[in-house]
Amino acid sequence: MQQERNSPTLDDVAKAAGVSTATVSRCLNLPDRVAKKTLDRVMKTVDDMGYTPNFGARAMAARRTFTIGAIIPTMENSIFARGLQAFQEELRSRGYNLLVASSSYRPDVEKEQIRALVSRGADALLLIGYEREQAIYDYLERQGVPVLLAWAFLEGQVQPSIGFNNRAAMCSLANRVIELGHRRIGVISAITKGNDRAAERVAGIRDAMSQNGLNPENLKVIETPYDIQNGAAAFDELMKADPGLTVVMCGNDVLAVGALRKSKEMGLRVPEDVSITGFDDIELASIVTPGLTTVHVPHREMGRKAATELVDMVEKISNGRSAELQASLQIRDSLGVPGMSDTGGPDR
Repeated sequence: MQQERNSPTLDDVAKAAGVSTATVSRCLNLPDRVAKKTLDRVMKTVDDMGYTPNFGARAMAARRTFTIGAIIPTMENSIFARGLQAFQEELRSRGYNLLVASSSYRPDVEKEQIRALVSRGADALLLIGYEREQAIYDYLERQGVPVLLAWAFLEGQVQPSIGFNNRAAMCSLANRVIELGHRRIGVISAITKGNDRAAERVAGIRDAMSQNGLNPENLKVIETPYDIQNGAAAFDELMKADPGLTVVMCGNDVLAVGALRKSKEMGLRVPEDVSITGFDDIELASIVTPGLTTVHVPHREMGRKAATELVDMVEKISNGRSAELQASLQIRDSLGVPGMSDTGGPDR
């Protein structure tokens, strides 16, 4: 007959390691704040004894689960990866865990996931962008679950956010494009319905056109889901509809990489025949040929600050503070002066 074994307790581990229970707790939850020698000894004891923290008891004592939920629009490309990694690292340093869900850019799915995470005891939620039903914010307020927005920042909004101004950032890039002499501009955008970040980026291009005496009504826009293949197909459609376009501005780097690939298939030189720009400055933007001109988004800073603010909200240190971060232009070889050949003369 198998003998019943009792699981070791926190006190058992502390006695075996010759430290206090508080030190064991710090080793498990805040290892960066413990001297390496002590940490190594305690963690070896934890492994040797097969100790597993009693999560339920901790949650009951603190009246929280030490879990933060994050719902991002997609996991199919790296748009959110860098920021989310920094978000998780900072949460871990504060003793919190992360649960991640993806809505596939569908408001109905996001709504289901919000309720699911709340029902599983998430202490707070990170959501992307502003655009969703007010009823969702009302629901979270009734449930007492703090919510913070990221990847967007707009003045005067009620919901706290840690992000950047998508419209102003894209307007800045479009101004640079126009300064170089581009007048016939095409755009490959994500689906703007339900995606305020995509809509703001298209609006930023139109703002720049108006500021420079161009008619924003002449802007040619194709909307398509974020995907390299979709970016390629949209570029093909744009260039066949208007071969005179000198620049195609893309709503993110994934679409832009698709456009770059299609341009080569079509025998178009970038930037001599057509310039292509992106948005986000993901790693892919710097390794494609030519290097992609884009808007650099401070992903890691945004992730860290969002984690810090959400934990402060959970721990009643903050009622929800917003912070605007600065996006910046990353000029690479995919953007050039229109109508110039390799030798510097007019090409068309």
